[in-house]
Amino acid sequence: MLSVGIILAAGALSGLVAQKTKVPDVVIFLLAGMLLGPEAAGLVDINAGSSLNQIILIFGSCYILFDGGATIRLRVLKEVWITIVMISTVGVLIMTAVTGLAAYFIFHIPLVIALLLGATIAPTDPATLVPLFKQVRIRDRVAQTVMSESAFNDAMGAIITFAVLAIATGRGEFSVFVSLRSLLMESGLGILAGAILGYAAAFLIAHEKYNFLSEYAPVVTLMAVIGAYLGADNLHASGFMAVFVFGIVIGNKDVFGFKMEKGEEEGLEQYVLTTAFIMRMFIFMLLGSQVNFGLMNHYLGGGILVVIICMLLARPLTVFICASPDRRAKWSLKELLFMCWTRETGVIPAALAGLLVGMKAPGADMIASVTFIAILVTILVQATTTKWLAGKLDLLVED
Repeated sequence: MLSVGIILAAGALSGLVAQKTKVPDVVIFLLAGMLLGPEAAGLVDINAGSSLNQIILIFGSCYILFDGGATIRLRVLKEVWITIVMISTVGVLIMTAVTGLAAYFIFHIPLVIALLLGATIAPTDPATLVPLFKQVRIRDRVAQTVMSESAFNDAMGAIITFAVLAIATGRGEFSVFVSLRSLLMESGLGILAGAILGYAAAFLIAHEKYNFLSEYAPVVTLMAVIGAYLGADNLHASGFMAVFVFGIVIGNKDVFGFKMEKGEEEGLEQYVLTTAFIMRMFIFMLLGSQVNFGLMNHYLGGGILVVIICMLLARPLTVFICASPDRRAKWSLKELLFMCWTRETGVIPAALAGLLVGMKAPGADMIASVTFIAILVTILVQATTTKWLAGKLDLLVED
């Protein structure tokens, strides 16, 4: 209770600082968590392997994904879906390969361990990107492509990570067919679960005749977010994808013929905004508090070099190979350059690294350290410069 109270108090102050300094709030939350953690002030000490920490990370990520999905517009997805599919699948493989090779030469570790590191930090982070694009208003199709990619590439990142882990521990060998089948199964079932629950929730809160739960829309969405994740997870599907699709359906409920009263719609939006703010406050302050400075310092030089290669080589290769051939989207050079820079590492890589440490996987401590270096560098450098770069590339739009 004391830790929760401290996080809420520090989070409110951090939010005010972020507002005054015009810096994305996730950056301030991360720094505040580092100051409050056991390595500094010692006021917040929630173990990374604890059930409480896992619940906060998973549910918080789910809710932020739901919030992000609700901002996506189907008309935009129709235009850019090819890029999203390519960059969320082939793109993750490119990121894994290039980053893994960089780690292999820099740390002089076995190739399979280097690829395990590459797979862990390959996915981008919806928990960072969704709130970032709510504060930095850029062209719809660019923002929604990057947000959608961050939701859809989590499943691919997890599949590659555990496929490489099986090889590293001698429990299996990599199979393109098996990995592709797993991806299609996890993605397909996740999309189906999210779509069904999203339609059911929209029916109960916004149907012209049967909207008897319209007054309880926040509770319905909260239950459905939990239900979408757990339902998909029990089906061995991507829970994060299910939650994201659920958000898309709720955000586009008018397309399905559902419409809420203006006051009820505004009340639901305010509830979602407030809850999402609290979730990212907890997520990033917890991540900051769990940074092991001693272990991270051991891999700091090599870790920063790996992250720089990931940011400046692997990501641009991914974007230009996967997005530039998309004739339907017709991306401009400025849009492609912006997407090259926007690929923050965050909650999902942190969760994967935590799982590897818990399983005592080969090289897990090194992977966890470099993952936290990637989180710190990408959020502190890329997130803070997003608005500046969007302005330079003429991608900002007026509120």
